Amino acid sequence: MNIKNIFLGALALSMVSGVALAGALDEPDNMAPFFTDSGMKTMKPEAGFKAAWASTAKDKQDKMMKECQDAAMSKPHAEFCANLMMYAGHN
Repeated sequence: MNIKNIFLGALALSMVSGVALAGALDEPDNMAPFFTDSGMKTMKPEAGFKAAWASTAKDKQDKMMKECQDAAMSKPHAEFCANLMMYAGHN
């Protein structure tokens, strides 16, 4: 009985943690404008990247910048965040 409760508690915690870790950089709708392909493997060149950034809502921009400044959140999106800081970070 005790093992079952521990397992269920761990499962619930992992589910809640997984949702909490998903952020603006994990949302396909937020990221798609910055890529040339539907698989989001190839980023747009500088002009396209800047145009996509300019058309992004301010609240989404703020969330994306905040996540790119967080080492843990930005790690899976390192190339994107490097471009964001270089092209859009100092507007």
